[in-house]
Amino acid sequence: MNAFTSLMDGFGTALTPINLLWAAVGVLLGTAIGVLPGIGPAMAVALLLPVTYGLEPTGAFIMFAGIYYGAMFGGSTTSILLNTPGESAAVVAAMEGHPMAKAGRGAQALAAAAIGHFAGGMIGTLLLVALAPTVADLAVDIGAPDYFAIMVLAFIAVTSVLGSSRIRGLASLLIGLTIGLVGLDQMTGQQRLTFGSLQLADGIDVVIVAVGLFAIGEALWVAAHLRRSSGQAIPVGRPWLQRKDVRRTWKSWLRGPLIGFPFGAIPAGGAEIPTFLSYVTEKRLSKHKDEWGKGAIEGVAGPESAASASAAGTLVSMLTLGLPTTAVAAVMLAAFQQYGIQPGPLLFEREPDLVWGLIASLFVGMVLLLALNLPLAPVWAKLLRIPRPYLYAGILFFAAVGAYAVGGEPIDLVILLVIGLIGFGMRRYGLPVLPAVIGVILGPNAEQQLRRALQISDGDASGLLTPFSTTVYGLIVLIVAWPLLKKAVVRARRRDVDVEA
Repeated sequence: MNAFTSLMDGFGTALTPINLLWAAVGVLLGTAIGVLPGIGPAMAVALLLPVTYGLEPTGAFIMFAGIYYGAMFGGSTTSILLNTPGESAAVVAAMEGHPMAKAGRGAQALAAAAIGHFAGGMIGTLLLVALAPTVADLAVDIGAPDYFAIMVLAFIAVTSVLGSSRIRGLASLLIGLTIGLVGLDQMTGQQRLTFGSLQLADGIDVVIVAVGLFAIGEALWVAAHLRRSSGQAIPVGRPWLQRKDVRRTWKSWLRGPLIGFPFGAIPAGGAEIPTFLSYVTEKRLSKHKDEWGKGAIEGVAGPESAASASAAGTLVSMLTLGLPTTAVAAVMLAAFQQYGIQPGPLLFEREPDLVWGLIASLFVGMVLLLALNLPLAPVWAKLLRIPRPYLYAGILFFAAVGAYAVGGEPIDLVILLVIGLIGFGMRRYGLPVLPAVIGVILGPNAEQQLRRALQISDGDASGLLTPFSTTVYGLIVLIVAWPLLKKAVVRARRRDVDVEA
C-alpha cells in the first residue's frame, strides 16, 4: 500500500463527524489558549493534554493536532498585536507584524500570518506524507547502537542551538536526565532517587514534568514581574489582504516551507532558526527594503510559513524515530506513551489507522484553522485584555487539576509545585526548558539502548560503533567543534589584516 492510498484511508478516518468535531474543538481551544500573553504552543499543548484522556487514541491525537496548529496561530496573534511572543519561534513575527499593527495594518498582518500558516502547513504535511514512510522503512534496520547515537545527537543539537550559552543548555539537559532517573531501574528493578517513597517508584509522569516546567514555571515567573507595566493590545478588524499585499506575499508563503521543513525534521531545536533564516531571506529578496523594521508584510508571511512547515517536519522524526525535536513534539510523545503507543519505525505497521488518520487530520485542521480564525480574529484580540493576575491564576488552577487527573495522587501536586519551582529557577538563570523536557523523555530510552548495545557486545565499547552510528558521532563532533573552528578562523583573519596593516 503506497502513501497516497494510505492517506486516502486516513481521510476516511479524519472526515467522520466525530473526528471533525474533535479537530474543530482542538483548533479553537489551541488558538484560545495560544493567543493569551506568554503562552506558546508547548505550554498550550501541555495544559490541554489532560483534556484528551477520556477520548479514544485516534480522536485524541486529531484533537491534539488541532491544538498544536491552533496554538501556533494564537502565538502569532499575540506577537503581532501585543508584541509579546509566547515562544521564541514567534519573535520574528513581532519584528514586522507589530509595527504593521501600530501603523493600522494589524488586520493585514494577521491575514498574512494565517495564510502563511495554511500554506506552510499544507506543503509541510505533503512532504511528511512523501518522506515519513521511507524514513520508517529505513529506520527498521537501525539497532541499539544507532538509536543511542541518534539520541546523543538530539541531546547535543538541542543544547547547542538553544539558550544564551551551551553551558546553560547542558545544565538544563542534566536537570531533565536527573528527573528521568527517578523510579525503578528498568533492567535491575532497583530504586533510584525515590528517597524511600513508594509513590515515586513508578517515576515522575512526563505530563507532570511538562506542565510543571511550562505552565507553573511561566506563571510563577510572570507573577514575579507583574509590577512591570504590560503592553496594551491594538484593536483589529476583520483580516483581509489587498491585491498588492498578495502579490508581495505569495512567493514568501512558498519559500517558507523550503526553509522550515528540513530544520523541523532534524534535531535542531525547532522553528527558531528557520524563521530567522526566512526573515533574512525575505529581507534580501525584497524590493521594498525601506519598509523593513517599519512593517514589511513579507517579514510576517515568510517566517510564519516556515514555522508551520517546521511543525510538520518535527512529526517526521517524532513518528518514525520516536525523537521529539521540539517542546511540543516532546509533549505529544508523552501523549503517545500515555496510550501505550511507542512512536518509531514500526508505528506505521502497527497503528496505520491512527497514523494516517492523524496525518490526514493535519490537512483538515489547516482548513479549519483558516476558515475559523480569520473571521474570529477580533474575538481573539479581546482575549488579550484579560488581566494577567486572573489569567495566570486560571493557568495554575487548570495545571493543578490536570496534574491531579494523571494519577489521582495528592503527591502529584507536590511534585508539580517542585518542578514548577525548578522551571522558575531555570527562567531566572536563563536555562532553556526544551533540553530538560527532552532529557526526561529520551533519557531513560537512551540509557536502555546503551545498556542493550553493551550487553550485545559483552561490555566492549566498540559495540557502540557501527557505520551508521560512527557517521552520527562525526556529526556530533562537527556540531561541538564548529563554534571553536569558526572563532579560530575569525582570529586568523584578524591577524592577517593586522599583519597587512
